[in-house]
Amino acid sequence: MLDEVKRGIRKVVIAGGGTAGWVAACALTHQFRDLLEVTLVESEQIGTVGVGESTIPTIRTFHRLLGIDEREFMSSVAASFKLSISFENWLRPGQRYFHPFGLTGLGSWACEFHHFWLDSLRRGMHSELGDFCLETVASRVDRFSLPGHQVGGAQQWSTRWGKQAMSPERLEVNYAYHFDAGLYAAYMRERAERQGLVRVEGKIRQVRRHPDTGYVEALVLEDGTVLEGDLFIDCTGGRAVLSEQALGTGYEDWNHWLPSNRAVALQTEADGPAVPYTRAIAHEAGWHWKIALQHRIGCGIVFSDAYMSDDEATAKLLAENPARPLRDPWIIPFRTGRRRKAWNKNVVALGLASGFIEPLESTSIHLTLSGVARLLKLFPADGIDESMVQRYNDISRAEMEHVRDFIILHYHLNQRDEPMWQQVRHMELPADLAHRIRMFRDRAHASQGEDELFRLDSWTHCMLGQGVVPKAHHPLTRALPDDAMQRLFDGIRQPIERAVAAMPSHQQFLDSYCKAPPSAWELMYERARAHARVTGKVAGVGGGLTT
Repeated sequence: MLDEVKRGIRKVVIAGGGTAGWVAACALTHQFRDLLEVTLVESEQIGTVGVGESTIPTIRTFHRLLGIDEREFMSSVAASFKLSISFENWLRPGQRYFHPFGLTGLGSWACEFHHFWLDSLRRGMHSELGDFCLETVASRVDRFSLPGHQVGGAQQWSTRWGKQAMSPERLEVNYAYHFDAGLYAAYMRERAERQGLVRVEGKIRQVRRHPDTGYVEALVLEDGTVLEGDLFIDCTGGRAVLSEQALGTGYEDWNHWLPSNRAVALQTEADGPAVPYTRAIAHEAGWHWKIALQHRIGCGIVFSDAYMSDDEATAKLLAENPARPLRDPWIIPFRTGRRRKAWNKNVVALGLASGFIEPLESTSIHLTLSGVARLLKLFPADGIDESMVQRYNDISRAEMEHVRDFIILHYHLNQRDEPMWQQVRHMELPADLAHRIRMFRDRAHASQGEDELFRLDSWTHCMLGQGVVPKAHHPLTRALPDDAMQRLFDGIRQPIERAVAAMPSHQQFLDSYCKAPPSAWELMYERARAHARVTGKVAGVGGGLTT
């Protein structure tokens, strides 16, 4: 039995395509080259969720790992840039704040910038925290550029501002992407197949397991094809054909903290220039996303079926998005939570097979990329060691819980009157999140663990945006005289204002830098038509079979 467990890994079989499957395939074939035999099995007859459109900046690091050229990639997937998330109506109707990706201000080793900003308010110096963040200021006016890039023959903003309080490197823009998930999967597929991956078309009929170890030995397809492997990656979505249906891994449900359990999605023609941020707009029973790509708008309603029906959500979505639809709305049921083991025996679950947290902070694709990167780092080339499996699972669990808590924060900190919002405002919180909120409310203290995804600035912008008013802040800020604080603030804010004023509009920059060819648009439209022909089925998330 031990020999079976410890045998070297030479054959990897990926079950399922979509974003998770093709990202894993591309990464494995790029990093391991001829050391592994990688096969991916998927069926064109099985629908995918297909609404992954928004990312966070970690994707750029992952792309650099794979040697992906940014302009080629963005043109291929009709991508736009993303500087931030605009949270609208979350605290109360009519209120808005940005969660930016960039750094905010200049702090000291003893206390962060937001403490100085809070003390400036005490002194009567009026400003917004976002005034000191390049990404927020650019988001407000729909502008974007990269240092040194030319639009229309004129060089755009430079980071060289001379002797300012803001050093040049702190003015570098931090950004992510919006893109079409189907085009992204197709882009990764093309790279993976060029790197030696073998794709097999077919549906899985049986998962064959070793009688003693319980390890998966092979996948048997409906046509009788047998795909043997040493390591299997489950990218079969919420059905989790390997990790749950075959191995019975179990699922930890988080619905009591995050009550939304359904979404209705829609794709429409673009209704104006693309904005460089995701819009997350709260409504009476959940929230509404709007994401501008180069060629279309992705939008949808996330809701709890305890407070809104499918028909009500669909009607609301269509009423609030009057542009011409590119396909009919489709319903996506889900269960927020995580698989109890992301790695079980010789099966690693990625994407929706490993769990699901609603995409409020655009973490779905990140969690997939993070899982792939972790697998590369801990890859069991000489055989599976339980110590490495436990390490993988411990990191995966902590990462999921950290993201979960950050999403809960947005729901819990609200002043809305509707029943769902009252429910989440008064619910008992996870202990670590409750402690974070208390620390910020008591002393404006925000913390960030070494391996945590969301930075201290992220917690600060969202705590303040969601209405947490600190009772006190760091006392060292009081040692700075008024004139010195004003010089500090001017030295941060003025270079940002000059940089943004020199930027073109986001749409102008896209057209110059990475305009998608008509062929990319046509591929997207064909995908939408094919999806509708396939039976209209969409993979359920977090446990259910295709619905």
